[in-house]
Amino acid sequence: MTRNNGKERLNGRREEVASPGPVLWFTGQPAAGKSTMVVRVGERLRERGSALRILDGDDIRQGLCRDLGYSPEDRRENMRRVAEVCRLFSDCGVMVLASFIAPTVTMRRSLRDIIGPALKFVFCDCPPDICEARDPKGNYARARRGEIPEFTGVSSPYEPPRSPDLRLFTGRDDIEACVAGVVDFIEML
Repeated sequence: MTRNNGKERLNGRREEVASPGPVLWFTGQPAAGKSTMVVRVGERLRERGSALRILDGDDIRQGLCRDLGYSPEDRRENMRRVAEVCRLFSDCGVMVLASFIAPTVTMRRSLRDIIGPALKFVFCDCPPDICEARDPKGNYARARRGEIPEFTGVSSPYEPPRSPDLRLFTGRDDIEACVAGVVDFIEML
């Protein structure tokens, strides 16, 4: 199968595909509110009858990417696999809400190369001290004790997006206001 301007070639035949579904990629440091936002936005959209898939980093790491660690190479491969899955859903006209750190500008550029114009970055902008204070898994503390090598925000960098498609101030704003902002953004797509 090859891709060609919104068309797919299957066994030598060219087939029309539905208009691509948007891929909203929620990026931000650990505990910035990405997963919470994806779940709440997903609930709101499902109430409206939207077809969507939620992809979350923890879930993907337990299945599709369980063979990968957290080295830079493994992180790139993890993101590549997720981007390919997002593209497949998008190509079927299904909206995707993806919750993954995607910590570097280079990594996010690679995601855009795979997914294409359907990809929209939603930056969960939360100060590092707030992320660490509300960390539900205790990973920041474990990383500071050296138990988690290459932990984003402690021993591995997070490069904030320079110009995200949508910025949510998840350390400052009420969750309902953030959810409403995402739903309004989707309605404008």
